[in-house]
Amino acid sequence: MPTFDIVSKTDKQEVDNAVNIAKKELSNRFDFKGCKSTIEYASEEIVLVADDDFKLKQLKEILESKVTKRGISLLALDYQKLEDATLGTLRQKIKLKQGVDKDRARKIIQIIKDTKLKVQAQLMDDQVRVTAKKIDDLQAVIATLKRSDIDLPLQFVNMRA
Repeated sequence: MPTFDIVSKTDKQEVDNAVNIAKKELSNRFDFKGCKSTIEYASEEIVLVADDDFKLKQLKEILESKVTKRGISLLALDYQKLEDATLGTLRQKIKLKQGVDKDRARKIIQIIKDTKLKVQAQLMDDQVRVTAKKIDDLQAVIATLKRSDIDLPLQFVNMRA
């Protein structure tokens, strides 16, 4: 039976590349000379530090432009609360979304069931596996999920006929 998996994975190497390019732009920008603004990346989290709200907003714009140029969806970035840091600076942590959590998986499965196609969807760890008798039904599910309002970057992998 034809199957495919629905996953949500972010390429960590591409995120690292985007952060490095953003750091390089930050060091070259005139409006950031002599300030304490930084962008750091560690395993699953990006940390932005800036002197004030305006500079923090500028840092976000720089990072988002570099991330999208590297082919990473902005939906993969989960902005955390704004924090006060040392020396009067502001810090914002950005976590990377990895995998499909149970709540979103249930939402995906419900969307698939609402299509009334003859397919079965099941949750497997941090992915959803969809099986059907016809490949056309699987392609219809993919098209439906691409149009749906799920705040997670989805990839469709392991298509087997």
